Amino acid sequence: MPQCEMCGSERPSLTTVKVEGAELELCDDCKEFGTEVRTESSSSQSTKYSTSSTSKSSGSSGGSSGSASAGSGSSGGSTRRRRDMFDNMDEIAADYDRRIREAREGLSLSQEDLAQSLNEKASLIRKLERGDILPSDDVQQKLERKLEISLVEGGETDDSDWSGGSSTTTTLGDVVKRKD
Repeated sequence: MPQCEMCGSERPSLTTVKVEGAELELCDDCKEFGTEVRTESSSSQSTKYSTSSTSKSSGSSGGSSGSASAGSGSSGGSTRRRRDMFDNMDEIAADYDRRIREAREGLSLSQEDLAQSLNEKASLIRKLERGDILPSDDVQQKLERKLEISLVEGGETDDSDWSGGSSTTTTLGDVVKRKD
């Protein structure tokens, strides 16, 4: 049975509601904290919720069909998180400055020699080794090839926090404290 993402109660039907910019699957008790999201199915003209012109023109019959169709549509969407552009980005290691300096010194190169071989300025290498700036993608690739090092964090442990695993389910209700 689906679980409300705010209070954690198990209900036969949940409603997609936008609460402060986040779309959540909420029970009838919690959906008052946001605005109901009405989405159209891309495969047909029917909608996930009854949002056709009949629900606006005919008063009570449209409302009852809306609640009936809400129960049939939203059971599987809460276990998968949306992918965004940051999922494909590598995160620069916190000790990138030390890695660059140690690799350069291991090859017995001065900062000027390394900069010249990369076709970059020596001041850029100094700033990178001090940790004053992050390397651009282009400079990062040049450094990794020349010094034969990796400047990105290893491991994909951060994604496990976002996986839709069923072992433990944390809801907003477990984290948020309401001010009443």
